[in-house]
Amino acid sequence: MIIEAKPIPFPIYRRLMLPVIWLFRRRFNKMIINDIGIKPGHSYILMLNHFGFFDGFFSYYLCFYYLGKKAQIKGMYAMSVKKQMEKKPWLKYSGSFSVEPGKRSVDESLDYAASILNEPGNLLIYYPQGELESAYIRHIDFKDGIYEIVTRTTGNCQLIWCSVLTEYFESLKPSVHFNLLDCGTNKDFDFDQLKAKVNAHHLQSIKNNIRYTKEP
Repeated sequence: MIIEAKPIPFPIYRRLMLPVIWLFRRRFNKMIINDIGIKPGHSYILMLNHFGFFDGFFSYYLCFYYLGKKAQIKGMYAMSVKKQMEKKPWLKYSGSFSVEPGKRSVDESLDYAASILNEPGNLLIYYPQGELESAYIRHIDFKDGIYEIVTRTTGNCQLIWCSVLTEYFESLKPSVHFNLLDCGTNKDFDFDQLKAKVNAHHLQSIKNNIRYTKEP
């Protein structure tokens, strides 16, 4: 049995979270987001690289300051480990629902994620790596969860990838680059193509973030 999400409506949640986002925002120099086409009338999977403590802040910043302005977001969701949700029951009000890796209830969690994405305006935050790795690894390894979710989704869903990279350069505070990529929709989904496209984009994003050194 999974713990289902009971999210606060997105406009109210956004207002509640803005002071928190503002507080975290002060820790950074620049936050740069490249523009991509956002498809109206769709749900959205926002996939990001998973590399540190600030991952949740970065995903929320994107949702509130970019995607929330480009699309009519109704609800924001995320998968959380069930043990964590049992310790922190308030997580379900932020849009979290439970998953137990290695248990039979995983199928229930995947079906629930797909049912969320069948509703236009819903957004699922997802970390395909499934574990923390450096932001500057040269290969993003996708677990099968994203394949299972997308192939179970019957509504119109846009897939979005973001390589989040940080650098200090001349500032005492790091700057953050949100390198967004439109990965198409569930209607033209090809898992191998998705992995190849994301990895090519991630490598190019790293190269774009390096000022002088030419990498082979």
